Amino acid sequence: MTVSFDASPLTEPVDPHEVRAFAKNHRTPVSVGAIIAIALGAAVALFMLVTVVPSLIGYVLELFADGHTGQGLLIIGIAAAIIAGAAFALVLGLRHSRIKRYRLHRFAEANRMQYVGTVRDPALPGMIFHEGDSRVSQQVIRGERPRLVEFGNFQYSTGSGKNRTTHEWGYVAVKLDVPLPNIVLDSSGNNSLFGSNLPTSFNKKQRLGLEGDFDKHFSLYCPEGYERDALYLFTPDIMARFIENVAQLDVEIVDDWLFLYASREASTLDATTWAWLFGAVDALMTKLDQWGRWRDERLIATHTASAAGTSPMQMADGTALPFAAPAGAFAPPPGVAPQGRRLKQSVPWVLFILFGLVAAFGLISHFF
Repeated sequence: MTVSFDASPLTEPVDPHEVRAFAKNHRTPVSVGAIIAIALGAAVALFMLVTVVPSLIGYVLELFADGHTGQGLLIIGIAAAIIAGAAFALVLGLRHSRIKRYRLHRFAEANRMQYVGTVRDPALPGMIFHEGDSRVSQQVIRGERPRLVEFGNFQYSTGSGKNRTTHEWGYVAVKLDVPLPNIVLDSSGNNSLFGSNLPTSFNKKQRLGLEGDFDKHFSLYCPEGYERDALYLFTPDIMARFIENVAQLDVEIVDDWLFLYASREASTLDATTWAWLFGAVDALMTKLDQWGRWRDERLIATHTASAAGTSPMQMADGTALPFAAPAGAFAPPPGVAPQGRRLKQSVPWVLFILFGLVAAFGLISHFF
C-alpha cells in the first residue's frame, strides 16, 4: 500500500537562523543519564588536567632542554590535534542534534502532526515502558486524525556500574476505541539465536496457534480463556495485513493501545522508514473499527446475573413501579475482565542456562 506524505523537510536545506531559533524555543531537558555522563566526563577531564597534563608539560620541557625540539613540537602538535578533534566532534554532534530536531519538527508540521520532542517516563502501558530506569522517549511525533498515533524512540537503562546497559527501541503507539485483552505478537523476523528480543517472556500455555502462514511470522500470546476473543480480533484478513506490513515488528495490544516495536529508530530522518511505518499504520487503521465493537463476555455475564436479581424500581415517595429492569437491559461499558488485562510472565530459558553455567563453574573451581 502506497502512503502519500511530504518527506521533503527531512532532506531539504535548512536556514541556520531558523535552526538556532527553534533550538532556543524548544530546549531539550537534560536527562539523568546525560547528567551522569557529563559528570563522568568532567571528572576524567579534571583527572587529566591534574595528573597527565603537568607530566606531559614537564616531559616536553625536558625534550626542549636536551635539544630534541622536533620531538617536543610533535608531541605538542598531537596533543593540540586531539583536543581540537574532540572539541570539533562535540560541536558537530550538537549541531547535528539541533538540525535533526528541527527537520522532524518541520516534517511533523508538513504532515499535519505535532513534534513533541522529549517525554520523560512516558505514561504508556506497553511492556518496554516499564523496564529499567532513566526511561525517556525522544523525537516524539504525534498525529490526532483519524485517531491518536505517536511515533518515538524510547530508551531505558538496566544494571549499574560497568554492567549498566542502555536499551533502545523505536515504537508506534496507536490509540484504540476500547480496551482489549493483552495480546502480544512476537515477530520471528527480528529474533536472535537466543530467542525473542522482547524484554519480557510469557508463559507458553498462553501461546495460540493460528491458521495459514501466520505462525511462521508471529508467535501470538493471549490470556488463557481468551482464545476465542483473539480469533475474533485476528480474522484472516487482519492476519494477512499483519504479515504483509508489520512482519518485522513486534506487536502488543494492552488496555486501549496498540504498540508496534522496532529494534531501530522509528522517528528518523530516513524517508523510507517513515513510508514503511505510515504504510503499516494505514493498513491496520481501517480494521481497528471492527476491534472497537468487541466486548468482554465475562463482563456481560456478570452484569446480566446482577441485573436478573434487580428488585422493582421505586418512585420518590417509596411506592414501587409496576415493572422491574429486564435482565441484560443495561450493557456494561467497554472493558476487560481482570484475568484478561495482562499476560502471565515467565523466566526466560536463557537465564536458566546462565545460572547453570555459573553453578557448574563454581563446582569446578571448588574441586579443581
